[in-house]
Amino acid sequence: MEVVKNYFENMPTLHRSMILVGGIAFFWLVESGVPLFKFKYNKWKHAWPNLFFTGTTVIINFILAFLLLQTAFWVEENNFGLINWLPEMPLWAYFLLGILFLDFFGAYLAHFTEHKIKPLWMVHLVHHSDHKVDTTTANRHHPIESVIRFIFTLMGVFLVGTPFYIIMLYQSLSVVLSQFNHANFKMPKKLDKLLSYVIVSPDMHKVHHHNLLPYTDSNYGNIFSIWDRLLGTYMELDREKIVYGVDTFPDEVKNSDLVELLKQPFQGYRKPTNLEEL
Repeated sequence: MEVVKNYFENMPTLHRSMILVGGIAFFWLVESGVPLFKFKYNKWKHAWPNLFFTGTTVIINFILAFLLLQTAFWVEENNFGLINWLPEMPLWAYFLLGILFLDFFGAYLAHFTEHKIKPLWMVHLVHHSDHKVDTTTANRHHPIESVIRFIFTLMGVFLVGTPFYIIMLYQSLSVVLSQFNHANFKMPKKLDKLLSYVIVSPDMHKVHHHNLLPYTDSNYGNIFSIWDRLLGTYMELDREKIVYGVDTFPDEVKNSDLVELLKQPFQGYRKPTNLEEL
């Protein structure tokens, strides 16, 4: 574990970029070969707005990274935070708890909050309005959402007390697992179900992208599935019944246009007006 610690403590920026780009490329190839849904679409055209938002997410996180760095140094120097107040433990357990709790604050809690507060939901809607979810959807986040999620991650680093090397490992895992559970590839159902007891599997997360409630408000996790299971937000739906998008924003043309997506958080939320829309 010391080797892992030293690597992530001094992780080159190039390696972080390779994880992001390599993950997209790998899952892009896998989903092209073994697709879950055989979408009739121009894959590159669909990917364009998603890759744009991936780029803005990278830029925002790069600009704000100094805040994470300073917070990580402070909690380590002052022995502050949940994992630092626990009895001394092996390094592997320190890693595990650090990532587990960061996953709660930076992913689960941020995601849950975005679904429960209307202005935040309008920002997060950009992610849900993809009608053809694939690995490029993973980082389809409006720039405002990238800032929101950064704030939650920063809060997590402070409260959990995670040093810099755990943050680097967490962010690396978060990127890869998000690309994995959004990827449009067909995994054997039994294997997917087995994985879902530990991590957020593709079938588990795709339930979250179903266009109707209550499924949209479920399965908020990103790395670990434990938070959804413990907090009562875990749901299942047969993969063949999943329909992507959001019922109140059904226009796929607008939901595929970059300019429209940038404006989406500022549009009025249209509530269903009759039972057929529910």
